[in-house]
Parts: sequence; structure tokens; C-alpha cells
Amino acid sequence: MSVDRLKRRLQAARGEVAVDLVLTGGWVANVYTGEWQRKDVALFDGIIAGLGDYDGPRMAVPGQYILPGLIDGHLHLESSMLTPSQLARALLPLGTTTVVADPHEIANVWGTAGLDYLLAASDGLPLDLFFMLPSCVPASPLETSGARLGAADLKKYRQHPRVLGLAEVMNFPGLISGDTGLLKKIALFPQGPVDGHAPLLSGKALNAYRLAGIGSDHECTRLAEAREKLGMGFYLMVREGSLAKNLADLRPAVTPATLRRCLLVTDDCHPEDLLKVGHLNHLLKKAVSLGLDPLQALIMATLNPAEYFRLRDRGAVAPGLKADLVVTNDLHDFRIDKVLKNGRLLVDQGRLLPESAWPDHFPPTYPFQVKIPPLNSLSPPATGELVKIIGLIPGQLLTDKLILPAPLRDGRLVTDPGRDLLKLAVVERHRGTGNLGLGLVKGFGLKKGALASTVAHDSHNIIVVGADEADMLQAVEHLVALQGGLAVVAGGRVLADLPLPIAGLISPAPLEEVAAGFARLKAAYRSLGGDLPDPFMALSFLALPVIPELKLTDLGLVDVGRFEIVPLFGED
Repeated sequence: MSVDRLKRRLQAARGEVAVDLVLTGGWVANVYTGEWQRKDVALFDGIIAGLGDYDGPRMAVPGQYILPGLIDGHLHLESSMLTPSQLARALLPLGTTTVVADPHEIANVWGTAGLDYLLAASDGLPLDLFFMLPSCVPASPLETSGARLGAADLKKYRQHPRVLGLAEVMNFPGLISGDTGLLKKIALFPQGPVDGHAPLLSGKALNAYRLAGIGSDHECTRLAEAREKLGMGFYLMVREGSLAKNLADLRPAVTPATLRRCLLVTDDCHPEDLLKVGHLNHLLKKAVSLGLDPLQALIMATLNPAEYFRLRDRGAVAPGLKADLVVTNDLHDFRIDKVLKNGRLLVDQGRLLPESAWPDHFPPTYPFQVKIPPLNSLSPPATGELVKIIGLIPGQLLTDKLILPAPLRDGRLVTDPGRDLLKLAVVERHRGTGNLGLGLVKGFGLKKGALASTVAHDSHNIIVVGADEADMLQAVEHLVALQGGLAVVAGGRVLADLPLPIAGLISPAPLEEVAAGFARLKAAYRSLGGDLPDPFMALSFLALPVIPELKLTDLGLVDVGRFEIVPLFGED
């Protein structure tokens, strides 16, 4: 900033020149002292010039609450299925003005081309999108991804002004054992921040994980786990997303002593939830309903993420900080009335105001390389009487490991919808290897048909679940024809689909269209007997081999606790 510009700002702060705008009559959230203050807020040159009596144009917000702009400290924007510009249009009316994104989804498909696309497509938007560099591409050696990123690949991004640190280190077994490649990536950010991902890790292994430089964790699902990690100095990212809902279980971990080490994050938000439920405003509402003081909850979505990520220009309503402000009518439902970004009113009465054209960016295109498996490969000969089955746990990314009598017919593995035992398959889509991982899953409730998706964390091969092998194969073929997306197939017919032509993860359409398409998919799923609230989100995480207990990749069934491929048939 030039000296002259700073001098003009100082004049405004001293009250010697009129400011650009004064918000009058509201209650200001002081996240530093934990109190509400009845003061006017003066805005000048995109920042907060001061609190108190100032001359300038007035905007009356009588009796309303003036909050700092909300900051989501951990979000995979690819899970919204929206481009950065469409995500900005979706989040700003919900009060979110800053997002810290982990782009490892698109990086696992396109490598550095994916990073380049997101950085370019998010440049110049009124929603500030910062990025953590993906640490695990691929997430593990137990799958085939579209790219491999080492420390040398990431180093060139380190000085980018919107790159803040290293994203979640998911290969925690590798890091604990001293994997050289991971240690080199962490060394790129010796002062952090480096995010963690270590579900259920405890004791000496957790000591080693913390010692390596990990500063946060968003994978806690149990209260004792959260308390142990807080006690070791981790920042606790309390997650409440479309699938993983951990806020109620972890709420008791947030105490007056730990409050300043806790963040509210969403991790993964599907389009329907953004449209119907909300974003961080919904998390604030739920946190308050669980007994948190509204100002305490607000600190977890403003000041704490700003300080953890060293975004020193935001996170509070104070002189010199960015004029990113949210005006709400109440502190229970957190209905958003107004949003100002850099001092400019963008949302009024909960609606995005007509804006000038926001920049859009057209991504590269890479064709899928898929070798379609033969139908009989989905019904292999049995090699034992017992079979390992992935058991869904409602509302969690964790799964159960079940060992049950194998459903067989004529010596081959089949489905058994009566026992809710369905086929699960992962088909490699990046290199044309023909790799096929096959397993069984319990919890989807399908009586017929199949669901398929190219959103399959984190390598994003094609994942398909079904009660009928022919429908499963047709669903895979349909997604290849679409060059990415989601589909529901039954009786040889496509009941619903949603094209995701950008890396098989993202649609260029606006939120309303994507949400409507997603709703049609869920309705088609329910017509086949299923009752999961978000079947495609549940399906997408069954290929992630870094969250216990059992997962499936294109290389086979993964026992995450042992971090190795295990046979489908037989006991442990």
C-alpha cells in the first residue's frame, strides 16, 4: 500500500474526511472481548475506518447484528459441484465471504493443471478463495489417481498470494513412519499452517503426527478423540457437512478454555444443502441450538480461522480490517439480511444484488481413459464361504467391517437385496488400465438398479453400487459417454443423471440447476428402495482409503487400519 493511501485512511479514521458509508443503529460483535457493542461502523476505501460517530452516507440497521464476514477454514469446493464463480454466487447470500479450500479433488484428476484452473477461475471474485496445497496426490499408494504431485511440483505455488499452507495430510501412516516425500512437502511451510487428517489416531502415533508439524484436524468423530487432540495443541476443526455431521458429538469439547482453538468448518457441502439448508450460517444456528453462546459460535467461524490461517486483515469488526460484514436479524436462526464485501453492498434482504459480470474461466479438457470391464467380472467365482462387507455408518465417513456368509449363486458372488448386500465396484478412469476393484456394501437399501459417480474421493475413479450387475455396467458406460457425472440406472434405463464435465467433478451450471439435477437423482434413488438422505455423498467416500475401516479402490478392498489390500473372501 502506498504511503498516500495510508494517509487518506488515517484521515478517515481521525474523522477529518467523510467516510464512504456508516452502518448505524446496530449491535456490533466484538470477537476480541466477547461482547456486543451499540456502535456505528464507518467504512472507507474497502476497510473499516473506525467504530463510533463518523460523517458520511448512512445505512440504517436498527437493532440488527453486525458480524464479521464468515470464514470457512476447510472446504472442498469440488463437492459443491460448482465452478468458483457459481460458488461465490451461492455462498455470499449465506454470509460467507472467505473460504480456505483444499483442491486435492481436482488435483488428483488433473494434477497441477487442476490447481492452475482453480486459481485462475477464482481470481477477481468477490468471494475470497484461498488454497492449501494438496499434500496427498494420490491420497495413498493403494489406488490409481490421475496425477502424482511431489514437493517439487508444489514448490512453485508456495509464493502465490492466495496459497496459505499445506492441506490435510491424509497419509498419516506414511507421515508417522517418516515418509521422505511427505516430510519434504511439510518442509515447504516450516511455519505452517499444515492441516491434518487423522481419524481415531491416538497415543504415541498421534504424538509423532503432531511432532511432524501438523496443526489441525477435522476428522474427529468422538469426544475423547477431540479432547486428546486439543490437549496436544491441535486446532480442532469441528465439521458439519453434507455427510459427516460431528458438531453434536464434539460440542462438549468446546469450553471457555478451548474455544479459541476451535473452528467451524463444512468440509463437503452438496448443492442441495447449500440451497435448502445453508452454509456456515447453518452451523452457527446448530451450534447455538446445542447450547453455545452465539458470540462464541461466531468466534469459531471468524476470528479463529483468520488467526489460524494468518489472515490478519479479517475475522473481526475492527479498524484497519477488511470491510467484510454480515448483518443478521437474529442470533438463533442467523437469517442473513445484508452482506458487504470490501465495503460494497452485495447482498440485501438476503438476495444477491445484480452485479457486474464476474470473471469466468474455461477449463482444459481431458478425455476419460476407461477400459470397460466385462459383465462377468462383476460376479467372480467364490473363493470362500465368508466375505468382508463395507457397512455404512449413518452420518459418518467411517465404515464398519462386517464378515458375513457370502451371497452366492452357482458358485459365483451375487447381490442379496433382501439382506441389503449390494455390489460395489471401482473402475479406473485415468490411465486405461482396466483396473477393477470389487466388494460388497450394506446400507444403501436398493432393491434394484444401480448408482454410479465419477466423484469418488480422492482419486475420483468411477464408483458404482447396485443390485443388478447389468445396470451397474450400463451406469459406468453412461458416465463415460457424459465424460463425468452422476447417474441412476434401473432395468436397462437411465432414470436420472447430472453431467459434471469439468474433471468429472464440477458443473458449469448455476446452483439452482445443479441442485435440481441432484434432487432428481435422489428421487430416482428413493424409487429403487433406498432411504439414505444423501446416497451420492455416501457413495463418494467409499473409495477413500484413509478413513477406517474398510474402503474400496480400483486396486481392491482396503483394510484402512492395516493400510493394505485384503482379500474379499475369508476372515481377517
